[in-house]
Amino acid sequence: MGDVPFVKMNGIGNEIVVVDLRGRPERIGPDAARAIAALPGGHFDQLMVLMTPVTPMTDAFMRIFNVDGSESAACGNGTRCVARLLFEREGKAAVLLETRAGLLKAREADGLVTVDMGTPRFAWQDIPLAEPFADTRAIELQIGPIDAPILHSPAVVNVGNPHAVFFVDDVTAYDLGRIGPLLENHPIFPERANISLAKVTAPDALILKVWERGAGLTRACGSAACAAAVLAARTRRTGRTVRVSLPGGDLAIAWTADDRILMTGATEYEHEGAVPAAVFGLQAAV
Repeated sequence: MGDVPFVKMNGIGNEIVVVDLRGRPERIGPDAARAIAALPGGHFDQLMVLMTPVTPMTDAFMRIFNVDGSESAACGNGTRCVARLLFEREGKAAVLLETRAGLLKAREADGLVTVDMGTPRFAWQDIPLAEPFADTRAIELQIGPIDAPILHSPAVVNVGNPHAVFFVDDVTAYDLGRIGPLLENHPIFPERANISLAKVTAPDALILKVWERGAGLTRACGSAACAAAVLAARTRRTGRTVRVSLPGGDLAIAWTADDRILMTGATEYEHEGAVPAAVFGLQAAV
């Protein structure tokens, strides 16, 4: 085995590294993912590992690792970056990618990439939560004093991974870098959760700040944008098509009448590099 190329990209500031292992014997596990993040030019929020397709008619099976080595079932901005790479290198107009969360379709128009993120899941056991809640539009969760909590009653949803969204008047009024880890690892979330602060600025617009499970504060998180858009519509704060503004840029989110979430936004190449062969020997893939 020799060195394996990687491509560093970003989706509106969401740092993505893509490693294509289709047809190759190498495998990546948590230790190798962390080692790749430590390479010069290799830092990522998410690592997208393309594997030989499992399901017929798909272009790749994707394993997705966070910077801490934990694995994620979905990454919207990472999927858009992978799609752009395949569009340009393989001449495709559309791609079908498989993840642990299911099949994701992506297409390109006017230089932007749209990915179909699937259907949202609202039932407490599907998010999942550690205890039953009949209504997940506002669950009993707070941080701070009981009589004067800092944040409370988030809406929750699974869009390939668990999300909790607090609707607030000012997303900059909270130290999400401090409270994010506490909420991500709260016992109510047995698989941890992405934590977002969302401010509605218009019937079709949101401002979002995200603490991403396994990655921390990020300039953008596509699945969090999808979660916030869907939950804003579900709680009647907005319509079903919104612009979500994150520190890294804007995403257009549409929750369609047939219950699909479409996310559209820009992607950008940064540079290419190589993963040394020794990295793949750190451990067997899991």
